[in-house]
Amino acid sequence: MTSVVSRLRAAGCVFAEDEARLLAEAAATPADLEDMVSRRVAGLPLEQVLGWVEFLGLRIALVPGVFVPRRRTELLASHAASLAARGSVVVDLCCGSGAVGAAVHAAVPGIELSAVDIEPAAVRCARGNIAGTVYEGDLYDPLPDSLRGRVDVLVANAPYVPSDAVGLMPPEARLHEPLVALDGGADGLDVLRRVIRDASSWLADGGHLLFETGTRQADAAVETVAAAGLVPDVVTDEDLAATVVVGRRSGG
Repeated sequence: MTSVVSRLRAAGCVFAEDEARLLAEAAATPADLEDMVSRRVAGLPLEQVLGWVEFLGLRIALVPGVFVPRRRTELLASHAASLAARGSVVVDLCCGSGAVGAAVHAAVPGIELSAVDIEPAAVRCARGNIAGTVYEGDLYDPLPDSLRGRVDVLVANAPYVPSDAVGLMPPEARLHEPLVALDGGADGLDVLRRVIRDASSWLADGGHLLFETGTRQADAAVETVAAAGLVPDVVTDEDLAATVVVGRRSGG
């Protein structure tokens, strides 16, 4: 075990002891452990090596090539859950592994859940993680028309890293997660503008759109939400270093 810790530490793993313990617990044989340690040392995200990530108390299955849910995104999921109730129609756009949708469903049983992602690997992963229908396609495109005007909670963990900042991300993210899940365009808001623009046609009266963004982007995102005819709000959590922008469709 000491040698595993040393190898992980030499590879730059800050929490080498914790990672070594998790890898040892997950490995069925010494050969499995050696394979897992080698992949981690090669730069794969720990969660992809383990095959799961903990998210709001849930164990979300992951496979290589799928975006790893961040802890800060727990704010997005928990606030979405606070706006849902049994029978609510919930849509998880840019769902990745399905972590957000799974967390909302766990907190609020009885919702009608749909999820969408453009990445085939993410869609396969999400289908194993959530109790709902997972569609493959670009944002709203694959959703059935029967959902138009019925969505109570529309949550989107869309990419929001500015293009010129992607190269500054840790190697385990920029080399082992899909670029489409990271790159949000010149100012990081390209995909979110599309999400916001079409949200009203899917939301029910009084329904909410929620998405995560960076602190510096929040003001511009709020302006875009207001311009789309939604009532904006911002929710933050300093401990999680998380910012969530909310847009409510007024009833009437």
